[in-house]
Amino acid sequence: MHVGRIVFAQLMDHLPPYEFHKCVERYHGNYKLRGFSCLDQFLCLAFAQLTFRESLRDIEACLRSVSGKLYHMGFRGNVSRSTLADANEAHDSLGFDLDNTVYALDSTTIDLCLSVFPWARFRAKKAAIKLHTLLDLRGPIPTFIEVSEGKLHDVNVLDAILPEPGSFYVMDRAYVDFKRLHVFHAGGAFFVTRTKKGSQFRRRYSHNVDASTGLRSDHTVVLSSSASRKHYPDPLRRIHFHDAEQDRFFRFLTNNFDLPALTVCLLYKSRWQVELFFKWIKQHLRIKAFYGYSENAVKTQIWIAVSVYVLVAIVRKRLALAGSLHEILQVLSLTLFEQMPILRACGDIDSQEKSGGISKQLNLLDL
Repeated sequence: MHVGRIVFAQLMDHLPPYEFHKCVERYHGNYKLRGFSCLDQFLCLAFAQLTFRESLRDIEACLRSVSGKLYHMGFRGNVSRSTLADANEAHDSLGFDLDNTVYALDSTTIDLCLSVFPWARFRAKKAAIKLHTLLDLRGPIPTFIEVSEGKLHDVNVLDAILPEPGSFYVMDRAYVDFKRLHVFHAGGAFFVTRTKKGSQFRRRYSHNVDASTGLRSDHTVVLSSSASRKHYPDPLRRIHFHDAEQDRFFRFLTNNFDLPALTVCLLYKSRWQVELFFKWIKQHLRIKAFYGYSENAVKTQIWIAVSVYVLVAIVRKRLALAGSLHEILQVLSLTLFEQMPILRACGDIDSQEKSGGISKQLNLLDL
């Protein structure tokens, strides 16, 4: 209920307090902390994301200018640049019908300055971290995120994902590791990927295809190398497809034998949505300029940035807000301290993006 509450407090109402505090307890986040809790830190950095603050000094100055409203925003600790810095330094539609959940797995690299972030050494003269993301394409909402050093190979992230039976995991060939893929198969999950050069298969069956759709072949295969077959002893399905628009040939690999071959190709094509997600968050979230230089500061800022993205996406769905996610973020940046219902603040967005005019902003799947 509104009852004269400011917009920021209404937005944070959608943050599940039980789950938040359960995470804090699990990792002992408030251990030995006095006067500035994990929730205070989250609120500070969420405010910074929503209002596009540039630095810790900027965050402190803006919050202190509205000190009389901080309690009503949820803050219980004293907000200062030093306490926030200390907290940061702490250590410890798819285009086809499918009832199954579809996830796209990929990573993006965030470049850093080696002299400022020496802990993130990537190459001889370069620093970087990787953001590994499992995106639920129905949202699209990230359901798993791992922030790692830039040198970590993508395929290692498969070890951290618990396969969901009946779901599809779409990934590029960087994730082809037959031992790890068999874990997904044994867990009742399906994967769609591309074959790696050098992979050797023995054909068992050929299935009829409609060449007019771009399909060239649909085969049931097994791995011919004894070493590979030891890691993945079960049959696989290999589909050969020609994309007429790009004049390119693709060979897809999956453990699902029930879907039409063309649907498997379209599933892989849906993977581009995770690329749009990476492009969107790099454009609209503060994950390229950081408020702190330690590993914990960088990871905390990225986690909270993505949390704010998810929180605003949830609010947009729950309240049936008409604007795009970018538009809502823009409105929130100007109305966080207003005492009005969120519905009124975001309800009359008159966007140039929706008017058919030219826009340089990227709409992420109508979010």
